Amino acid sequence: MNIGVYEAKTHLPELLAKVEQGEQITITRHSKAIARLVPVEPARRHDVRGVIAELKSLAKGRHADMPVKEMIAEGRQ
Repeated sequence: MNIGVYEAKTHLPELLAKVEQGEQITITRHSKAIARLVPVEPARRHDVRGVIAELKSLAKGRHADMPVKEMIAEGRQ
């Protein structure tokens, strides 16, 4: 759906209700698209135990005596 700036300003609550229902709205000025209202993706929640297990598996095989510069370089790969 395309809507002009003035109309968007005037009807913002109604437009936001449509966006909440999944609709995307393009706001135009002089028939040129300048902005888009889109629904926000729900935040993904991570399983805390799963994250801890993943961190532990990443830490396996690493040596505490590894130089910091080497760890930093490895992390950048």
